[in-house]
Amino acid sequence: MVLPRPTDVVQAAGGLIVRRHAGELEIAVVHRPEHQDWSFPKGKLEAGETSEEAALREVNEETGMTCRLLRFIGHTEYVDRKGRPKAVAYWVMASVSGSFALNGEVDELRWISLSAAAQTLTYERDHELLSILMAADQVDPLI
Repeated sequence: MVLPRPTDVVQAAGGLIVRRHAGELEIAVVHRPEHQDWSFPKGKLEAGETSEEAALREVNEETGMTCRLLRFIGHTEYVDRKGRPKAVAYWVMASVSGSFALNGEVDELRWISLSAAAQTLTYERDHELLSILMAADQVDPLI
């Protein structure tokens, strides 16, 4: 097997936006009508952009929220719809301002419990990130 060159890998970043509601940790999940899926907001890095900058920008573009980074949670790797290898770095984030509005990529955002997220998320790779988040919150509450 020939491994792809780093420049051939689509680099992306995203966020797991969390909040406390009545003492329970909730997470934002987004619905993308083009893909008919529920996932975490994410997108490709722009030229000269760090993963952290891209994660904050993409979350803002897809959710309307300005966030602050809490901690790096992990990354996923998979082959995208165009057959390219893709690596996505994710951060746990808290919303500082803003609110959701329909946009060209996302038609719905839901704040749900972590257990509900486990039933809602479409991709196994997102379930893995959710499991890491659940374990981390048990050890050191995120917010």
